[in-house]
Amino acid sequence: MRAKLSTTFQSLTVRNYRLFAIGQLTKLIGVWMMFIAQDWLVLELSDDSATALGVVTALQFTPVLLLTLLSGRLADRYDKRLLLFIGNAGWSVLSLAMSVLVVTGAVRLWHVFVFAALLGVANAIETPVRQAFVSELVGMPLLPNALSLSAATFNTARIIGPAAAGIEIAAFDVGPVFLISAISSVAPLLCVVRMRPAELYRAELPPIDERDSARVVDGLRYVARRPDLLLPMALMSVIGMVLFNFQLTLAALAKTVFNTGAASFGLFTTALAVGALAGALASSGRRERPSVYVVIGAALAFSVLGTLVGFAPAYWLVVVLLVPTGFFMVYFAQASNQRVQLGVDAAFRGRVMALWVLVFLGTNPVGAPLIGWVAERFGAGASIWLGGLISITAATAALAWQLRHTGSRLRLRRSGVKWVAVVERTA
Repeated sequence: MRAKLSTTFQSLTVRNYRLFAIGQLTKLIGVWMMFIAQDWLVLELSDDSATALGVVTALQFTPVLLLTLLSGRLADRYDKRLLLFIGNAGWSVLSLAMSVLVVTGAVRLWHVFVFAALLGVANAIETPVRQAFVSELVGMPLLPNALSLSAATFNTARIIGPAAAGIEIAAFDVGPVFLISAISSVAPLLCVVRMRPAELYRAELPPIDERDSARVVDGLRYVARRPDLLLPMALMSVIGMVLFNFQLTLAALAKTVFNTGAASFGLFTTALAVGALAGALASSGRRERPSVYVVIGAALAFSVLGTLVGFAPAYWLVVVLLVPTGFFMVYFAQASNQRVQLGVDAAFRGRVMALWVLVFLGTNPVGAPLIGWVAERFGAGASIWLGGLISITAATAALAWQLRHTGSRLRLRRSGVKWVAVVERTA
């Protein structure tokens, strides 16, 4: 057990990564608290409109769609540590201003829309840089472990944040939640300042004078020539658009289908996050690039479970199903992320990871309003199971394409009491 734990948390022995993880965990707990409070605030200000929730989600991610590729170019040209500080500083200022509006009672629905878009700009700058910066914190041998621990950090916050937010909203309303979120966002700034630049892993990066030629279009051409990068990105673009909208769909499911309060909505999100944390930790032992079939298999499992969540008729059954759904949601996302990051050249990492963030988050402006409209017109459950069925179709198509592209076939073989799927090359 001790050996397993030391392997699972190995990246935390690196001082710079440890500071990075502490700052991110502190901030993300506050961010998840803010997301829960924001969704609840929108429902209160809009008479329980799922469409309004979809609009807020779209506004949060539209800047990702517009600015992420530019941020990736910046990450390949300039100091990622400095860019990370700038992006987090912008988030802190904006979240503090939003919390003042909420605490003073001056907030209106259009305020929420405006700040959602502005916070999205800060997120669009910071996220690709943060994704690309991890390799400089730990180096390539520990990169899969560090990526999994970053996902574990995210999902630990996803457990703590919504649970705390649900309790605080029930006890004090949404104002204090926004204020706590603003204060917690200062932590990454302090941790970035305390990092030691001399201990960063930058040997694989091109010289500074060669980075000025980094162009967005070159990154796109690089990915276009790499089917091994294209497939996980294409699969994530579809599934991310139609099934990763649990922030929106679970709020609508809790309030409009099961008629529950903020604390029960927090339990939905916490159940999803418990499974997600387990999925992140399950990925942390990986030391090599995952195969494409691991990515596709995880996508299929996530899609099937997501579909079952949408069809679940009882509150308790939704809570139970959300745990394995969260597991395979993150296992799929991490396998895809690791396959991309471990297959990309260092000179293109910023732009490739920007494209990854674009397909992962940037599809939300398209998917969120549609999901919100489906939830309002046909019910929150339908918005989940429909996304699950579309995701199953996409994952099945990806599997068929990969088998045909490599000249392979999928067969079932019996191994003891179990049946296992085996990929075989055709003659």
